[in-house]
Amino acid sequence: MTPGAPVIDGLTIADVPRCAELEMQMFAGDSPWPQAAFRAEMNAPYNTYFAARDAIGEQAMGYAGISMLGGPGAYESEIHTIAVDPDRRGRGYGLALLRAMLAVADDADAPVFLEVRTDNHTAISLYERHGFATAGIRRGYYQPSGADAYTMVRPARTRTEQTQEAPR
Repeated sequence: MTPGAPVIDGLTIADVPRCAELEMQMFAGDSPWPQAAFRAEMNAPYNTYFAARDAIGEQAMGYAGISMLGGPGAYESEIHTIAVDPDRRGRGYGLALLRAMLAVADDADAPVFLEVRTDNHTAISLYERHGFATAGIRRGYYQPSGADAYTMVRPARTRTEQTQEAPR
């Protein structure tokens, strides 16, 4: 059975074991998050975490998290993580998760920051298509592999820009 469009909803404590499993599968060489890290991040009041599922009530096939920092008129947001089960890549799961996080930032008129491996061309392309630009490089950012990361930023979107942005 080929999955359809992903369902995006809130990540729950019940999803934590699946997320930690995906972390081990995808990021084994770069300190994958354990279950405790997911629980701590989900409990922080300034963070919002999403799950991508094949259907309502099914296990997470991807997850993403964004934090909102600052205060009214001076918010900034940072994408902490975005990951998709390798069997679901190229099917819109990452795009759907990114859009959910960008909506959080747009609701607060906040710029969005993130780090991405310099060799993750698929993710970099997705981010660039959604208004991100490279702002710098962090040498040896990912540990223990020592892989470099680009810091990317997308400026805050005005309400006009949000409504004019074409779906992709």
